[in-house]
Amino acid sequence: MTDSLPMPISVLSRAQKTSILNLVRRAARTEIMPRFRRLDAKDIAQKTTRLDLVTEADRNAEQMIARGLLRMFPNALIVGEEAVSENAEVLHRIAGAEMTFTIDPVDGTWNFAKGLATFGVILSVLRFGKPVFGLIYDPVMDDVIWGELGGPAEISVPTKRINRVLRTSAGGALDELYGYIPLFMLPDDKQAEMAALMPRFEHVQSLRCSAHQGRMLAQGHVDFVLDARLTPWDHAAGALLATCAGGHVAMLDGSEYNAATSRGYLLAAGNAATWTRLRDAFSFLLDTPAPHATGDTEDSGEG
Repeated sequence: MTDSLPMPISVLSRAQKTSILNLVRRAARTEIMPRFRRLDAKDIAQKTTRLDLVTEADRNAEQMIARGLLRMFPNALIVGEEAVSENAEVLHRIAGAEMTFTIDPVDGTWNFAKGLATFGVILSVLRFGKPVFGLIYDPVMDDVIWGELGGPAEISVPTKRINRVLRTSAGGALDELYGYIPLFMLPDDKQAEMAALMPRFEHVQSLRCSAHQGRMLAQGHVDFVLDARLTPWDHAAGALLATCAGGHVAMLDGSEYNAATSRGYLLAAGNAATWTRLRDAFSFLLDTPAPHATGDTEDSGEG
């Protein structure tokens, strides 16, 4: 996926996209926001580590969205984060599926569970693993960034009928770049080398939320996002939206991103020149096999 946009691929009609957004908004109003900052300890569970949490909001919102999607698209493959944590077999069907929906019902679950407003709902449509539609919804602000392959990325505020086309940043030299690096997700033997590299950038951090990291990149507020331990519900929509906004997105080894890929490093940047400079800086990561994501949410580190 590059900053040279292909011809539009419209797998969804305007009415279908609106229906999907309305479904996501209903799930947020019904299952997510009523629980925000109101969760009891019994409503929060640990899946693999203390950082890998799941709440009633995650489970209930995903089930509601999945049911609604299947009513609209009965033949589609549904890949929800919480369902996959119970049965990862569905991941093997992505590459061969003509239409797959990925759902991250509450991306940034740790933030959500701790009362931080940095969380969102991520949904994508894949065609044989290739992202062709992406949506990242902010339940707190009730706005969405969305787009389809070949079209622009837009931010929309449904209640105010506001729509604005987005553009990624102009990038620059390393010491001018602001971006997101998941230090804790890198192989143990690469973390020190990455930590030593970080001061060369203007600023790096991690929001522990792919939804808002993807939104920030598509809006041009940051210059790059590096991802590891790839999971389709975390990364497919953001990769597409960065491309729609004019950015350059590819695996760190230069290959094209496909959501069926669970091993490797995904690098998204404001443009191709900046992507290349970052690729050169991060090339030491390719000396060690990338972490493998098998469907458990610790791999994403964001929930």
